[in-house]
Amino acid sequence: MIWPVTVIVCALAIWGCFALWFRVPGGAALRLLAVALWAAFSLAMVLALSPSRPALVGAVFAAAFCGLLVWWRRLLPSNDRVWADDVAHMTSGSVEGNQVVLRNVRNFDWRSATDYTQRWETRSYDLDRLRSVDLILSYWTIQAIAHVLISFGFDDGDQVAFSVEIRRERDEEFSAVGGFFKEFELSVLAADERDVIRLRTNVRGEDDYLYRLRIPEPAMRSLFLAYIEQANRLVRAPRFYNTVTVNCTTLVHQMMNHIVGNLPLDYRLVFSGYLPGYVYQVGGMDRRYTLEELRSFGRITERARVSDRSPSFSADIRQGVP
Repeated sequence: MIWPVTVIVCALAIWGCFALWFRVPGGAALRLLAVALWAAFSLAMVLALSPSRPALVGAVFAAAFCGLLVWWRRLLPSNDRVWADDVAHMTSGSVEGNQVVLRNVRNFDWRSATDYTQRWETRSYDLDRLRSVDLILSYWTIQAIAHVLISFGFDDGDQVAFSVEIRRERDEEFSAVGGFFKEFELSVLAADERDVIRLRTNVRGEDDYLYRLRIPEPAMRSLFLAYIEQANRLVRAPRFYNTVTVNCTTLVHQMMNHIVGNLPLDYRLVFSGYLPGYVYQVGGMDRRYTLEELRSFGRITERARVSDRSPSFSADIRQGVP
């Protein structure tokens, strides 16, 4: 019985160390102290294990871990923090018939990652004029990981992109590991493409790809409204971001699965950089072209850098994309 108990104690001890490091308030010194105390206690429990008393040691550790879980469950998301400027406001929307009003559409003028003019706008859209939905992936590290944007196009040339974002506090930096441990709240942000795409290609130096999706117009409309519903829900009831279960890919999959039904689960929903292959497989792209051809046509990085602040930015980046 010693080895199973040892493995369980070690696994829960490691989880507890991460939880304390990312969520104990008061700065790095207090976090380090909390982690050290928990690690020392856990190590003492492992060393105390013996064939004669695994149940006793296990019970003591379980009681301590239950106390940690009580603290963990009391950590609640909030909309009331000192937020970073780019997520300082939350998008919300109202729908009357075919008319949609989006509030807090971000339209920053980015000169660098730290130098920008803030603009938060109210915009109106006519759902009868909705004509297209595009999938945009932005890569900044390895091929398996990308940020996912969904952009809706209207017959007057207007585009609005939705991005599922972590809502960082002013002094926070993104951490994929922290995303497992309630470090960030979740935000659904509507933005102008000259903001949200240009930020990635022209300011951060990321590599972006655009794929036009084959979706019936009623499903386009339903997806647009689903984004508004999700955004409004987060305004009313904040939610934690999670690196695997609640992120820029899984939330879109959940909305689309609710609309069209029977979308299979797939590893590419976690490894978002491979998402175009999943969408192509389920019939969401133009099958007259191979996925490799669509990827080649859809690389918008250079076109975005050339267009830069042009009023025709959205049209420019779509040149040559079937």
